[in-house]
Amino acid sequence: MDRRDILRRTAAAGLLATPAAGLLAGCATGGGGDKNTGGTYQGTKSEQNPLGVKEDAPLDVVIFNGGFGEEYAKAHEAMYREKYPKAEVKHSATQEISKTLQPRFVDGTPPDVVNNSGAGQIDFNGLVSQNAVADLGDLLAAPSLDIPGKTVKDTLLPGAVEVGSYDGRFLVLNYTYTVYGIWHSTKLFAERGWQYAKTWDEHIALCKQIKAAGIAPWTYAGLHPRYMSWPLIATAIKFGGPSVATAIDNLEPNAWKSDAMKAAADAWHQIVKDRYILEGSPGLDHKQSQTAWCQGKAAFISCGSWLESEQKDVTPAGFDMTVQPTPSLGSGDKLPFEAIRGTAGEPFMVPAKAKNLAGGLEYFRVMLSKKGAQDFTRKVSSLTVVAGATEGIDLPYGLNTVIKALEASGSNGFNWVYNNYYRKLERNLVDAACGEFFSGRTGPAEFLDQCQKGADSIAQDSSVKKYKRTA
Repeated sequence: MDRRDILRRTAAAGLLATPAAGLLAGCATGGGGDKNTGGTYQGTKSEQNPLGVKEDAPLDVVIFNGGFGEEYAKAHEAMYREKYPKAEVKHSATQEISKTLQPRFVDGTPPDVVNNSGAGQIDFNGLVSQNAVADLGDLLAAPSLDIPGKTVKDTLLPGAVEVGSYDGRFLVLNYTYTVYGIWHSTKLFAERGWQYAKTWDEHIALCKQIKAAGIAPWTYAGLHPRYMSWPLIATAIKFGGPSVATAIDNLEPNAWKSDAMKAAADAWHQIVKDRYILEGSPGLDHKQSQTAWCQGKAAFISCGSWLESEQKDVTPAGFDMTVQPTPSLGSGDKLPFEAIRGTAGEPFMVPAKAKNLAGGLEYFRVMLSKKGAQDFTRKVSSLTVVAGATEGIDLPYGLNTVIKALEASGSNGFNWVYNNYYRKLERNLVDAACGEFFSGRTGPAEFLDQCQKGADSIAQDSSVKKYKRTA
């Protein structure tokens, strides 16, 4: 099986059931029209210019300057300029998307392209409900830039459109394919003679062995403790099945207090009780905890597959980071050990009031070309949603393990989307509950109660638009 088959098969399993993965929430905006209301610059549509780009219209691109950096975007912008040499492309990068762009949305002068990512994202729930995001349907119907005989939609992995769609409209391009799991150093484990544990009892036994060797079994981003909610929820879903996630996503009463969630919370509390977490972790941010892990101070860390790129400057030679699924609670799990969470992510949008709306769509066509996707993967060690784009690329060690994990997971891939529907629920309420739980200040019952109260508060808030996940 080649990588194209692997990605198609896994994405079909892991994405089709996630109608809005990758969209996150956070700020008030000015309203938009019924459909696309921008487009000051209008060109003539033709076979060579299917989106009607005005060749000398300026393009304003704002990128989130996070784990992927901004060099990949500069390369995409250069590809755009190759096609439209008369166009001035303005590039800017920030870690505070909401703070930087909220005033521009309010006064009706947003950029043409926004990488709406990071902790300071704009509230997608608010943007969508106010029609402030452009419809990307024309992009999907346009021919691929460099894959003959195919539309842009034809080149995307199964589910890539569904995860960016709201109420049947494709509004958000989630550009990357991200796998979430537990990471360790192959080199460290080989040197110590350790084997990654497939069951929870084996994991606890391994943690005891690791601690005895003078290394902390775990560390985590204590200032962003929701990172630890990911393996906990994954443990529950593998134990109780995908319906565990659907109930949480749909804000069902007591979804956070299901038997599966109770079993998972009890299991993860043992990590806290037995002091298997690096001392001081509650005070670390994501980069500090990841760096401590790279330095060998801890054996395990929970993260998405952007980890390798984000840590490339401090990762020792031969570290060989590897991603693995969460251990199984036992033989009664409904999903196998190999099942792993994967989804399209890293959201990009064209604002509905963008002046160069056609140019924004064309920029996405550049990103979704095979050349654009391959350049991204080479630069940041991350997969994109463009099928077959890893062909011919010499992938780094960690990304190869991601592909192997996807292959092993097969049709058992899973995901949840409550964090995408309701940003506040994960980023504020669950985050706070995780902070108390993993620092040892609360136990499993209180942790789940706090999460459920947070979900109930969102469910009862009439100002928050609700979305329904059906599968």
